Amino acid sequence: MPLDTFRRHLLPFVLTILCAPALADESPTVAPIFGQGSGYELRRLHADELVRLAERYAGQPVLVVNTASHCGFTRQFRELEVVHQTYKDRGLKVAGFPSDDFRQEADDEAKTAEVCFQNFGVTFDMYAPITVTGEAAHPLFREIARQSSAPTWNFHKYVIDRNGRVVAAFPSRVKPDAPEVLKAIERVL
Repeated sequence: MPLDTFRRHLLPFVLTILCAPALADESPTVAPIFGQGSGYELRRLHADELVRLAERYAGQPVLVVNTASHCGFTRQFRELEVVHQTYKDRGLKVAGFPSDDFRQEADDEAKTAEVCFQNFGVTFDMYAPITVTGEAAHPLFREIARQSSAPTWNFHKYVIDRNGRVVAAFPSRVKPDAPEVLKAIERVL
C-alpha cells in the first residue's frame, strides 16, 4: 500500500481507535451533588421544616461543612458566618451539617442549635445532625467522599461549584476565611 493511501485512509482510522479511550478518560462523568436526581431531603436544625437540597442548592456554589458543637474548631462558626455574609449576595450558599461521628456533638439538638444560633450568631443553613463518614454516611456525604474525600474530623470544608462538583476540600485546621479557601470560593462564583 502506498504511503499516500495510508495517510489519507487508514491513519485517521488508526488515530481514532488509539486516542478514543484516552479522550474518554479525560472528562469523567461526575454526578452533581445537588442534581435534580439526588433527592436528598433534610430537616433544618431544631425545626420541623424539611429542605429538598436539590431545590435549595442546584446551580449554586456551596461551601459544605460538617460541624460539631464541642470541638476545638467550633470557633470556626464565626469565620463561616463572615464568609456567608461576605459572599451571599454573590450567590454562595453555606451549609452546615452537624455530626457526632467524632464524638463531639451535643446529645440534645436544642443545645446544638443554641451553640450555632445564639453563641455564634449563625444565619447560614444548618441541618439536623447526620452521619458524615463510613457506610452509614448520609448519601450527600457519600457522594462528596466519592468526588473528594470523607471528612477526617469536624469542620472539614468542601467548595462545590455550580455544576455540583467538589472543586476543593480543606481539613479542619484550615480556617474558612483562609486565603486558599477564599480563592477556591472566588473561582466558583
